Amino acid sequence: MDSTIKTHFENLRNEDKNIQYEALMKLFDSTEEEVDWAYQVWDQLLKDLTEGDNHQRSRAAQLLCNLAKSDPENRILKDFPMVWAVTKDKKFVTARHSLKSIWKVALAGPEQKELVLNNLADRFLTGTDEKNYTLIRYDIIESLRKLYDEIKDEQVKQLALDLIEKEKDKKYKKKYASVWK
Repeated sequence: MDSTIKTHFENLRNEDKNIQYEALMKLFDSTEEEVDWAYQVWDQLLKDLTEGDNHQRSRAAQLLCNLAKSDPENRILKDFPMVWAVTKDKKFVTARHSLKSIWKVALAGPEQKELVLNNLADRFLTGTDEKNYTLIRYDIIESLRKLYDEIKDEQVKQLALDLIEKEKDKKYKKKYASVWK
């Protein structure tokens, strides 16, 4: 890991929220592509999923989702439940940011894709008791769209369309379907 990346990680803990945000955006940019330093930060990010404040939990989940494509040992398969738990965080904004990033794990390989699709589908179908479940459902459909746009897999599109069909409320069915127009 070069000194710039190391500094960005250090700045995530800076007192100044602007410095934290700038560091996070730079880390997001650098993790758009595969990186060779994922395992140098992996364990700390896992700790931050449970030990950090809501900002640290959110950042850790998002960064682990981004780093899944840089994970030749497939650690994410074992660690996914910890990342997924943050999508149900007590702070809704934290949960939502994590959920909106989870699709990136599917880019890491077929097992990861299956894991993500199964979890998203299950959450869509069984999460109606959650607060703000219509927003969560929208985020799931939007995540499936982003994944489809990235990999052009008809299975992903079909899953999204099947989930939309299961929505009973016409207003929300229309809203979810708008993501696929």
